[in-house]
Amino acid sequence: MPIPYRDADEVEELGAAGFLKIEEGSSASEFLAAIFLVSARGEPLEFAYNRIETPNTFLWRQADLRRYVERKLTASLLQVCGRVPTLLLCLADEVGSELFCQDIHVSVPVGRIGDPLKTTAHAASEAQEILDEPSDLHVFWFPGGPASESVERRLFSRLALHGLLLEPFQRASLGLREVYSNGRVSASS
Repeated sequence: MPIPYRDADEVEELGAAGFLKIEEGSSASEFLAAIFLVSARGEPLEFAYNRIETPNTFLWRQADLRRYVERKLTASLLQVCGRVPTLLLCLADEVGSELFCQDIHVSVPVGRIGDPLKTTAHAASEAQEILDEPSDLHVFWFPGGPASESVERRLFSRLALHGLLLEPFQRASLGLREVYSNGRVSASS
């Protein structure tokens, strides 16, 4: 007869957190991107990835090229992602405020996380939040910060408490390097 038990951390109801990672590839014209979904415990749930080659980069203004790359890669990842995350987080120095404020609209709260020591531009339509822990991070929410007792806020708070606001971006970057280390793979998974 099994011993009755109850999981002390009933976090399944919080859903998944999505981490959008966009970075330069091995050449100046290559960009890599991933959406890495983790549970509230930080356990990996899904990893969707893609890359883009930007031909004729000399014809583009740098800001326009970066915005184009962010939009194209993010749209492709959203199409293949099998789960809808409770919230989506990205790094403010990798993803401009225009991506989710103007170019792509998603049905979940988006938080752009930034280091207060770096200059981080944000849109007037984003709600700014300053976190004391970990290390005075700034979060720019669109369309606004999650309500205090919402599932989105509880998930975000749990991630912050367990050091999982920035660390999944590192795992996503490692995943991208692993997938594209041979230069042969170009599909999403």
